[in-house]
Amino acid sequence: MDIASIIASAKNPDALDEFNESLLDASPGIERDISRLKQTPDDREAIRSLFRAIHTIKGDAGTCRIDLGVAITHPIETLLARLRNGEIAFGGMLAEIVLLAFDRLELAMENLCEHRPLDSLRLDVVIQGLERLATTPAGDIETVAARLIEDVTDFPPAADSESIDGDPAEGPIEHFSARIDEDLRFFRSLADQLESRSPLFKGRTQRLLTLAAETNQIRGLAIDPIQLEAAICMHDIGMMFLPESMWLKVEHMTPEERVRMRNHTAYAAGLLARMDGWEDAAEMVAQHHEMPDGRGYPQGLLAEAICDGAKILAIVDAFESVMLKHASRGRNRSVLRAIAEINACDNQFAPEWIGPFNQVIHRTINQ
Repeated sequence: MDIASIIASAKNPDALDEFNESLLDASPGIERDISRLKQTPDDREAIRSLFRAIHTIKGDAGTCRIDLGVAITHPIETLLARLRNGEIAFGGMLAEIVLLAFDRLELAMENLCEHRPLDSLRLDVVIQGLERLATTPAGDIETVAARLIEDVTDFPPAADSESIDGDPAEGPIEHFSARIDEDLRFFRSLADQLESRSPLFKGRTQRLLTLAAETNQIRGLAIDPIQLEAAICMHDIGMMFLPESMWLKVEHMTPEERVRMRNHTAYAAGLLARMDGWEDAAEMVAQHHEMPDGRGYPQGLLAEAICDGAKILAIVDAFESVMLKHASRGRNRSVLRAIAEINACDNQFAPEWIGPFNQVIHRTINQ
C-alpha cells in the first residue's frame, strides 16, 4: 500500500470540503448506532443502520475521489458485513476500532482542508491494521483489534475508562493549605458558575485540575501549583462575557462567532491581572490557546515565548474539549480516542509536556 499516493489523491479543495461535510453529517448517527449496540449487541436494526452509514461514506469518498476515505471505510464495511451476516459478534473492541478509525479519518480530512501534515496520524498503520482485521477469524477479532488500537494510539485498551470520563476523582488537588486564600475560593466559585451553564460541564474543573496537577507533579512541580490552579479555574471564565447561545451551541460557529470567541482569553486574563499576586496565572490564561508553531491566538506566539503553565493548560483543556465534543455528538466518550487525537496534533502542543501527560493517562486507565 502506497499511503503517500492515497493521500496525494485528495487535492481538490471543493471535493475535500464536500466529503468533510458528509463525515460531519454521518457522525451523530454512527455514534448512536454504536451506543445502541453497546447496550444491545444483537440489535439488527442498529447493525443495518451502521452498515448503511459506512457504506454511504465509502460511496461519498469514491464520488469525491478521496482514496483515503475509501481505504479506511472499505475494511470497516467488510467487518460490518460479517457482523450483519452473523459471522462475528459485536464487542467493545470492535466498537472502539470503528470509532477510532472514523475519528482518525475526520482528523485527516480536517488536516488536509487546513493544509496541515498527516505524518503523526499513522494512517498507514490504521489502514493496514483494518485490512488485516477485516479477514481475522471471529475468535481473534477482539485480540487483533486491541493490538491495533495500541499500535495507533500507544495506549492499551482499558476495560473501563470511566475513571476519567465519569465523575471527578475524590479529593482536592494537592497544594499548600497556607495559600488557599479567599481569591482561590472566589476563582472556584466562578468556575462553578460556568459549570452550571450546561450539564456537560459538570465536574469539568476538577477533571482539569487533577490531570494538570498530576502532569505537573511528574515534572517536579515545574509550575507553581497555586498559580496553575487559579489559571485552570479562570481560563474559560471569559466566555461568560459572551452570549451563551454562542459558546454553548453544538453546531459549527460562523467566522464572526469564532472571532468573538477568541476574546475570551483576554477577558479572563484581564481579571486575574488586576488582582495582586496572580500575574503568572494571568499569563497562563492569556496564552493557553497559543501553539508552538505560531498558529495559535491571540498573539501567534512561538514555543519559546509560551509559558509552561499555558502549555499544560492547552493540553488538558483540549483533552476535555475532545471528550465534550464526543458527548455533544451523542458519543460514549472514549479516553483512547481523545488521547489519540491529542497525540496526533503534534504541532499544537508542547512535546515536553505531552510525555508527562501521557504517563498520567497510562496510569489512570490501568488502575
